Amino acid sequence: MAIVKVRRFAQVTLPANLRKKLHLVEGDYLEAEAVKGGILLKPVTVVERERAKKRLLDVMDRVHARQQQKKKSPKEQEKEIARMVKDFRRQHA
Repeated sequence: MAIVKVRRFAQVTLPANLRKKLHLVEGDYLEAEAVKGGILLKPVTVVERERAKKRLLDVMDRVHARQQQKKKSPKEQEKEIARMVKDFRRQHA
């Protein structure tokens, strides 16, 4: 166990052996969480919003492309939507 000192502007330095073990480098982000008896620091990955949106849409396109296309008439689609709404309302009544 290592002792870490809180310095000016609430900065702390993580011991080198922990940084190496967790592959942390300058600029990495850690999530801080108050837990019973202390503070838990967890490495996290931060992704720029537009890049994340593009990746999500790409994945959705691939999933949609793999789905079998079912040809339903507009009337059949309306019946299915009505059934889904009815089921939803019954579950959340």
